[in-house]
Amino acid sequence: MRKTTVFQHKAVYYQSGPISSDTMEIWFVLHGYGQLPEYFLRKFKALEGRDRVIVAPGGLSRFYLEGFSGRVGSTWMTKEERLLDINNYISYLDSVADQVVPLSSSEIRITLLGFSQGSATICRWAEKLSFPFDRLILHSGAFPPDIDFSGLSEKLHAKEVYMLRGTDDEFINEERKKEQNELIRKLNVEVKQIEFQGKHDIDIQSLKAIIESEPLSKKR
Repeated sequence: MRKTTVFQHKAVYYQSGPISSDTMEIWFVLHGYGQLPEYFLRKFKALEGRDRVIVAPGGLSRFYLEGFSGRVGSTWMTKEERLLDINNYISYLDSVADQVVPLSSSEIRITLLGFSQGSATICRWAEKLSFPFDRLILHSGAFPPDIDFSGLSEKLHAKEVYMLRGTDDEFINEERKKEQNELIRKLNVEVKQIEFQGKHDIDIQSLKAIIESEPLSKKR
């Protein structure tokens, strides 16, 4: 007989610096499968600033990457109890946002970025968000096919939406690109697709180009 229970759970997250009323931008960045937020955050060092703080939550399930010791990674979910995991990580991400967003400027601009597995995670969170955001970036990842498309489409209305992928990304092929284009048509939102020279990793130059071409401080 399958049963569920509710209990308190503590979890950590990392941020690039202090958040205050001078903070004009917050980037929530969600890592991929097998990564940890502490190290994932370092990939965004070049984007940090007094006005921009990067916040990196982490997958709630951790495991040894090889065998029974050594390096540790984490995941946002697996196929086992997937809906329970989704509900849990959405509650966790909401809690992180509730803790950091009120500390920032009343005119805060928020970017949501998911890398690889984190792309599906960030989409599911975005669809449920109770606070406004300005930009969604799926980096080396994809829209999940089982998302509530009408709900996510409504949340993405008038937002900046990007998909970034490397030309040599071993996890992305023409068939997957075709599948994603079908999902984008189903979403009925404008998605700017950017290819960069590289593999399955964060491309900081592409992110800088997005910031420079459409700075959120000039929006609204």
